[in-house]
Amino acid sequence: MKKVLALILCLGLLAGGVIGCGGEVTEGPISGGETAEIADAGEQTAAPVKIVVGVTPKPHGEILEVVKPLLEEQNINLEIKPFTDYVLLNPALKDKQIDANFFQHIPYLDDYNSQNNADLVWTVKVHAEPMGVYSSKIDDLDDLAEGALVGTPNDATNAGRALAVLVSAGLIELREDAGITATDRDITDNPKNLKIQMMDAPMLARALNDLDICVINSNYAIEANLNPVEDSIFMEAKDTPFANVLAVRPEDKDKEAIVKLGEALQSPEVKQFLEEKYQGSCVPAF
Repeated sequence: MKKVLALILCLGLLAGGVIGCGGEVTEGPISGGETAEIADAGEQTAAPVKIVVGVTPKPHGEILEVVKPLLEEQNINLEIKPFTDYVLLNPALKDKQIDANFFQHIPYLDDYNSQNNADLVWTVKVHAEPMGVYSSKIDDLDDLAEGALVGTPNDATNAGRALAVLVSAGLIELREDAGITATDRDITDNPKNLKIQMMDAPMLARALNDLDICVINSNYAIEANLNPVEDSIFMEAKDTPFANVLAVRPEDKDKEAIVKLGEALQSPEVKQFLEEKYQGSCVPAF
C-alpha cells in the first residue's frame, strides 16, 4: 500500500512539473540562419532570424525600411545599421561586424576586393543613382569659367566615373583606355583648363560654396537636401551601368535569409517606392 501511495505522489509531482514548464520559451543567439525552438502545446516554431545590414542613410536606409516589414512576414528580423562614410562599409562586412551591406555599385566592389585581398560578392542589383553635376554659382555649364574648380569623389571608381560624367557633359576628354579608374592624368583635352579637386564623397555637397561645380553621388546629394533631377545642372544617363547591389561574404550568399532579403529588395513594393519617392534620381535596376 505504501508503495502505491508513493507511486501516486511521484506521478503527481511529475505532472505538476510538466504543467509548470509548459509555457516557457527557449531562446538562443540567432544569426545567419540559426534558429531556436519554441515549445508551445507540442508545436515547434522557429525563432526569428536576425540579419544586420550596413547602409548609407539615403536612399539605401530608406529602401530597407520598405523591405523590413516584408521580411518580418517571413520571420526575419532586419536591423538597419547606417554608416555616414561608405568607405567603412566593406571593411565592416569583411570583418563580420555586419551580415551584408547595401550602398555600392559593382565596379566599386571589384576595386575594393582587388585592393584589399577580399572576396566579397554581390547577390542582386537594386537601383542605379545617376551621378549629377551641381553648382551654387552657375545654372548652366556653358557659363563655367576658364580655370574653374571642379570637385569629384576621391575613391578610385567614383573618381573615374565623375570624370566620365564630365566627358558626357562635353567639358573634357579622356584617353580611350582610361577605364573606370581614370584620374586627371588621363585627361587629353581640357579646353577650359578645369582644375580637378578630389575629396571624400560626403564632403562634396558642403564644398559647393567654395568650388565652381561638384560631381556628386546621388545618395550624398539627397542627404544634403539636393534633388538630383531638379537641382543638378547635368546628370549622368539613367541607363548607367553602375547599379547598386547587395553585398555579402561568399559563404553567406546562399543562406535563406540573405536570399529572401534579395528577393524583397527586388519586390514590386520597392520598385514602386523608388519610382514614387525619388522620381528619376534612383532608378530601379530590376
